Amino acid sequence: MASKPAKESQNAGNPNQTLFLKNLPEKINKKELKRALYMLFSIYGPVLDIVTSRIGSKGQSMRGQAHVVFRDIQTSTQAMRALQGFDFFGKEMVIVYAKGQSHIIPKLRGTFESPTTAATTASDATALQKSIFNAPPSGIPSKPVETGVKPAGTTPDGGPHGTKRPRDEEEEEESEVEMEEDEDDAPMEEDEDD
Repeated sequence: MASKPAKESQNAGNPNQTLFLKNLPEKINKKELKRALYMLFSIYGPVLDIVTSRIGSKGQSMRGQAHVVFRDIQTSTQAMRALQGFDFFGKEMVIVYAKGQSHIIPKLRGTFESPTTAATTASDATALQKSIFNAPPSGIPSKPVETGVKPAGTTPDGGPHGTKRPRDEEEEEESEVEMEEDEDDAPMEEDEDD
């Protein structure tokens, strides 16, 4: 385990809960890399997240790079000092503080606000969006469009396909059978405790 000179740690940036790792092996599977980084960094404190792919890019990985998010700044600093220049799968790992804060930390605090883009603001909404989302609710259901295809279960005149059979009340009364009492059943006795 070789260590880098102190000059490298001076360029580490402002202390942050998120560490940015460089010079990681590129040939390792993402799951294996995450597992190995978790095992290595969890010694120094609780690891909240390990990110090995770029956010917003479809399946692109950060080749040879990763972010490790700790719960607090003290543990991230301790891990950075201890593992700076660590021989990780044949390459010396370079660790610096991340430039920005991870999205996980505000989510855990309950203060996360999703980034707003100019396209989603109300002033840039298209006319179609305004007509759909700003329209008052309709009290009348919209008419279905006539396609010429009739739904299943209807007759050519549009009425129901069959008729409902009326209920026979006499049949129900006759079907009820009186309950026979067995000779083994004894009447229940009441307790005198009440």
